[in-house]
Amino acid sequence: MSAAAPAPVRRRLAPGRLIIASHNAGKLREIAALLGPYGIETVSAGELGLPEPAETETSFAGNARIKAHASARASGLPALSDDSGIEVAALDGAPGVFTADWAETPAGRDYAMAMGKVWRALEAKAAPEPRLARFVCCLCLAWPDGHDEVFLGTAPGRLIWPPRGANGFGFDPMFLPEGREETFGEMAPDAKHAISHRADAFRQLVSASLS
Repeated sequence: MSAAAPAPVRRRLAPGRLIIASHNAGKLREIAALLGPYGIETVSAGELGLPEPAETETSFAGNARIKAHASARASGLPALSDDSGIEVAALDGAPGVFTADWAETPAGRDYAMAMGKVWRALEAKAAPEPRLARFVCCLCLAWPDGHDEVFLGTAPGRLIWPPRGANGFGFDPMFLPEGREETFGEMAPDAKHAISHRADAFRQLVSASLS
């Protein structure tokens, strides 16, 4: 009988400066709030003038790794990236890893337009209710020497129309998390942080790298 494969070696993240490999203001706010209690000083790739690398992978983990390693190499510091999106069951998982692309316009990202596009696609398919969906978040924590840790979190729920709430960002106003009566767009930030896909991934990161 062959020996079992060794468990992956986890690396601890020491208190100090951490690059957040994102230029998305909404993500930056959520990540900074989640890391605050652990003595981590966050600075964004945008603040350091680091370019946004091309996201050429077709998975959340692949794109998260691209972003985290680019910032870690450029800064010489550990970097944390977040690649996330929404997967709609009746659309075969779309928009998925291309969630941000669905919001692109010549004038920038327009998520009100993107939410309408998703709903029209569901209507065109006559998708039955409930229109199940889930948010997915992949975090990649990378060091300048090339080591990384990857954590995948999810938040199941369904889509509603019309969108409700002005909190959050992206597709939050049309997403009703499982077992709740408020959309992510209606929830106070602390309530969303407790149950979101990003919080799920962060709980795994904290257990492996911070606690």
